[in-house]
Amino acid sequence: MTALTLIRHGETDWNRDRRIQGATDIPLNDTGRAQARAAADELAAEFDRLGVTPVVVSSDLQRAHETARIIAAVLDAEAPILYPGLRERRYGAAEGMLVPEYRAQHGDPGRPAEDEEERTALRARGVDVLHRIARDVRRTTAPTDVPVIAVSHGGLIGELIRHASGDTLPLAGERLGNASAHRFIVDRDSVRLLSYTAVAAA
Repeated sequence: MTALTLIRHGETDWNRDRRIQGATDIPLNDTGRAQARAAADELAAEFDRLGVTPVVVSSDLQRAHETARIIAAVLDAEAPILYPGLRERRYGAAEGMLVPEYRAQHGDPGRPAEDEEERTALRARGVDVLHRIARDVRRTTAPTDVPVIAVSHGGLIGELIRHASGDTLPLAGERLGNASAHRFIVDRDSVRLLSYTAVAAA
């Protein structure tokens, strides 16, 4: 089994403005970089106590990749390995919309935006990439069980939390904050949720 901590990337200007990002490649802002450093400090304290250096992996979108680079530097870990499967859900024509505008036009089931990724496909992609990451890490670090930090995106992490909790979490009215940490165990045939960190939805 592989202990895997999913970290949401730090804040971007589009997060601040509450715009749908999806696959659009938006960089971190200064607040997001500070959030990444704060998350890295917390992770460093945790892994120092455990006496282990984790493997760091990331989505290839720059907001996640920069967050991962900051974390890897603080933890004195190897440079992040990129997995495109950790990308955010694709929102197609809705990318760039304000969140209230998106909800008004596409919030009901059956009204997706043009070229929007279906949640079933998002979930399958997320589960598949976690298993792929776990296999790759086991292959390169066996027989030692080395933990993984994976930097990804709110939509994908939320879908993985729903998958691992039997669609009971996150609770209504919760959202996943920027640079928040969510802990899983990835076995050969399952993904288990240990804990997640949520804040009240705006």
